[in-house]
Formats: sequence, structure tokens, C-alpha cells
Amino acid sequence: IMNKSETVVVTGFGPFRQFLTNPSWEAAQGLKLIGLGEKVAVHVKEVPVSYLKTQQIVNNSLCTYVCLLQFAVHLGLARGSSVVILEQTGKNSGYRDRDVCGFCPESHCCIEGGPQKLDSVINMRAVSEHFRRAGMDVIYSRDAGRYLCDFAYYCSLYHGQGRAALIHVPSSGSLASADRLVPLLQALIQAMLEQLEEPSKTREPPFH
Repeated sequence: IMNKSETVVVTGFGPFRQFLTNPSWEAAQGLKLIGLGEKVAVHVKEVPVSYLKTQQIVNNSLCTYVCLLQFAVHLGLARGSSVVILEQTGKNSGYRDRDVCGFCPESHCCIEGGPQKLDSVINMRAVSEHFRRAGMDVIYSRDAGRYLCDFAYYCSLYHGQGRAALIHVPSSGSLASADRLVPLLQALIQAMLEQLEEPSKTREPPFH
């Protein structure tokens, strides 16, 4: 039985190129409205598309809620995609694309000296297969794209001992509409929280 003190932080990204309001942030706000069930407190945070600010916010959000934190969920936008993508892995290096401030980490990595990659404690393949069998457009991925989404995810996995998820939301197709997307995200995150509650059944080791 889950207790009321469970806290989930949901982040979405700020404006980016042609997206004056980022659909990932709209989805995060939608989740705040409908919630994740009465026993879970949901906090949402908009993250600018900036390496430095992302690092500060991820570190601060996790530190602020560290006593309470059950889970961190990062929502990012998958341009050109019409499906929801569940990301298993955050990568530490290879960050060469500049952010909205024109900045790129000098070391091209998230955390110098950190492991090359980190996996979520959630078995994303199991979650995606469950929803796909139910006819939902949800797929599994091990490559989050080496940009701000991947960067935020790695930092969060590193500081949160793997208790994080990155969900790429679509920019086109029927799931790009919030009223279709938000209830699906709610169900996906609830399935992940259930998996956290029963670690022996569906998890694989977080680090390989």
C-alpha cells in the first residue's frame, strides 16, 4: 500500500525553436491537473532548453524533494514522432548540439567521471509492451538523442539512484493532442509506480 508522502516530480521543457509553448510542458501541466492518484503528490517544473539551467533544476528538484521523492519523470518532445517513446537509458557523453543560449558543455558530457550510461530502475520494455498489447502507440528506446532530454535524464538517474523516467511525447498525430496524451501519460506513470512497488517481478538490474 502506497502512503501519501509519495512525491513525483514531473518536468517539461520550455520554448524551443518553433514551439513557443513546448508540448512537453503542456503535458506536465495536464498531469498536475488530473494527478496520479490520491496517494501521490505531483510537483511540476518547467525546464529551460539550457544545459546549465537543466543541471541546476534537476539537482535542486531532487535535493528539495529528496526525503519525499518517489520518482522523477522528465517529459521531452520527439519532433516528427507520432508515438510515445519510453527511454530506458541516459548517456553521459556526446553532447555537441548547442542549447537555446548557444551553449554546449565544454567536456560534451553531463557529469565528468560519471558512468558512460545509466539505466532507469524501471523496466521500460515491459511497460511499453503492456501498453502496446492494449493497442496504444507506445514504443521502447535505448537512445534518448544526446540533447537536453537525454542530458536531464542522465543527471536525474545519477542523482536519484536510477529512480527516474524519460518519456518522449509526439509532436504530430492523434497523440499530439493533450486530451489524448495526458490520460495515457497518467496511465504510463502509474504503471511505473506500480513496478517500483513490486521490484522483484519486472525489474532488471539498473546498471549493465
